[in-house]
Amino acid sequence: MTDDTPTNLALLPAGLRDLLPPDAETEASAVESLMDVFASHGYQRVKPPLLEFEDSLLAGFGSAVADQTFRIMDPDSQRMMGLRADTTPQVARIAATRLAKAPRPLRLSYAGQCLRVRGSQLAPDRQIAQAGIELIGQDSPEADAEIVLVAAEALAAVGLTRVSFDLTLPMLTPTLMDEAGIVGAERAALARALDRKDAAAVADHGGALAPVLTELLLAAGPADRALAALTAARLPNGAGALAARLTAVVAAIRARTPALRLTIDPVEFRGFRYETGVSVTIYAPGKHEELGRGGRYGGGEAEPGTGLTLFADAVLRAAPKWEARPRVYVPHAARLDDAAAIRAQGFATVAALASAPDEKAEARRLGCTHILVGASAVPLLTEV
Repeated sequence: MTDDTPTNLALLPAGLRDLLPPDAETEASAVESLMDVFASHGYQRVKPPLLEFEDSLLAGFGSAVADQTFRIMDPDSQRMMGLRADTTPQVARIAATRLAKAPRPLRLSYAGQCLRVRGSQLAPDRQIAQAGIELIGQDSPEADAEIVLVAAEALAAVGLTRVSFDLTLPMLTPTLMDEAGIVGAERAALARALDRKDAAAVADHGGALAPVLTELLLAAGPADRALAALTAARLPNGAGALAARLTAVVAAIRARTPALRLTIDPVEFRGFRYETGVSVTIYAPGKHEELGRGGRYGGGEAEPGTGLTLFADAVLRAAPKWEARPRVYVPHAARLDDAAAIRAQGFATVAALASAPDEKAEARRLGCTHILVGASAVPLLTEV
């Protein structure tokens, strides 16, 4: 076997794969359904480039994904470039530069591919289809709530109506440890214990914080229980402000969609590392794969923003099966007007380029489910 055999040509790097018919069309249709919902809520579409100069791509909070960014040399400018690992930093750059004078709050949406250096055990793909929204220039619970509510409507548009939104505060635990003066090896050990949900280790390494952190660790679950634990903890200063913000966000969501399933994990700090406020991860019932993720970022000198990214591959795996458009074989002698009318009804037409001795057999060979007879699409199971 030589190196140019089809088997070797089909071999792709780990975490990368071809998307074949009809799956590629299904993904594209699903993404456009998501984008239609975003547009209906006033989110205007932008299209950042796949590649940027490294110093702009990784500027600001873009540096949080630096270790997941592929770099290449631009043969024209001889400058290093990066392939985006996440689209949010690019949208933030657009907002701060080309749309700096646009009215705030700025609502932007995007869809495209991202490439990461490595996948995870649960999500091994390194090329990821994203569709998301960013609400920039407004720092309020209502803005945080809006991205959750718009995402819920978008997921419903592709058949996912029973999703769970898991709210977290990535900065709560670091803020508590800062305020308690926990540093160095003890801080690292406590962070590992919280990440593993190890209550015994939290008690060992938490010092004076151990009782509060243990209560919050055990409170993870339905929103009401977790909010009650946060209130009872009477968290001080910055940590208390974060807890109050989460309470306000939950209230804003429930004021508009009371039935939406909300869970809270107060001491979880997963998420994009540039998130500074209330964050959200979306799951389908009984699934561990993330359908989407987002949250608040910026603040201080950076313009405040909040956003949410949906992962198209994961969304489609969780959604009810999407049926590809039925394919109609159009015999060589058929009228073009009849074929056009069938396409207008939602069919895909496959035109014969020459007469076939057995048109039904040819239709089946080309993967068609129907054949055009006169002005009608007749299922191949029907005698024609």
